[in-house]
Amino acid sequence: MVTLKITVERIDGYCNQPLLVGDSFMVKGGEIHVPPGKHVCMWALQSMMPIFPLLQRAEPKKGDWTSKADQVFVCPDPKGKVHFRIEQLRENP
Repeated sequence: MVTLKITVERIDGYCNQPLLVGDSFMVKGGEIHVPPGKHVCMWALQSMMPIFPLLQRAEPKKGDWTSKADQVFVCPDPKGKVHFRIEQLRENP
């Protein structure tokens, strides 16, 4: 399964969570790994979670939008506008 790295790329508004540009966390299988002292917004996470299984597929279908190495996601809070980059970290065989 592909490991995902989710990074705060930009904040275009006010975010009431203690997130900073460059903060990141990892999704490995069904586990979320947040670095000590850092945070994850549960509202943004809840919105992203449905696409995690698609992005973690070992072999995306040819031409599938999930075949891109990374994806951009924007938090659903209209005042926050936190932009996240979701990278697929594929292990070398």
